[in-house]
Amino acid sequence: MQLVHQIQNPLESNYENVSARFDSELGILWTLVKQNDVPCVTNQLLEDLGNHHKSITHSGGQVVSSGKVHDIRYSVMASLTPGVFNLGGQLSLFRQMIRENNREVLMSYATKCIDVIMPRINHFDSSLTTITLIQGDALGGGLEAALASDIIVAEKGCPMGFPEILFNLFPGMGAYSLVARKVGAQQAEKMIMSGKIYTAEELYEIGLVDVLAEKGHGDMAVYDYIERNDRRSNGYIAMRKAREIFNPVTYKELIDITTVWVDSALKLSERDLKVMERFVRSQEKRFAQPQQLQQVPQQYIA
Repeated sequence: MQLVHQIQNPLESNYENVSARFDSELGILWTLVKQNDVPCVTNQLLEDLGNHHKSITHSGGQVVSSGKVHDIRYSVMASLTPGVFNLGGQLSLFRQMIRENNREVLMSYATKCIDVIMPRINHFDSSLTTITLIQGDALGGGLEAALASDIIVAEKGCPMGFPEILFNLFPGMGAYSLVARKVGAQQAEKMIMSGKIYTAEELYEIGLVDVLAEKGHGDMAVYDYIERNDRRSNGYIAMRKAREIFNPVTYKELIDITTVWVDSALKLSERDLKVMERFVRSQEKRFAQPQQLQQVPQQYIA
């Protein structure tokens, strides 16, 4: 049996934008994003999530809680910002780097995004199941991050979609690869090219959302799903492995696509950037005051 002191414990790390909780009874590691400003994919969030994900991988899919070693059976990602999962890429940074023609910074940012979602796609090199809980807006890169999980649980009415085409760009950090594998290439292109913001109900109907929860009850829907899945977990994991052998998501595929995104971003016109600016102003206006983060629900902790 592995000794406690040999495990890199994902619960011990302290990050500005990410906290972790563990439910030892069910083996659930909750990864909770906590941003006081505009809840988008910032470099700081990428650094925190990247380090947290590395700790899960390096732990061998285990945590130390109350002096005991526990297997992580489920990794659940959620947001503590009321009404928002994540609004997507940091548009203010994009706008500045495009105007400066700074390809290096854009490529670095895009690569960090891939480096963050890849461990979830690979289940942290273990047999654990990944789940994303969406309880608010999940747009652009925020939705891409959500889709890196095996299972999407979303509350009714949550707005979800890829608005990037409205400023003449596309979501380049996994959207096409992840949506196409789940609901088909035709549906992926329809979502990306329309720029439409869907409801969770609409995406549940086409199969992109796996579990539809009542408003305010998303966390309990996660527990209900886990309880049901536990009875058939062996079969589910075997089927998932077969699917990934048949149609794997590779790092090279994601990097190649995000390179196309960088090259396309640098071709945006001033008119396109002004549309992007309107998105930035809208987000900044919505989050002009520091956000009062939700308290961690007690049921997240055994």
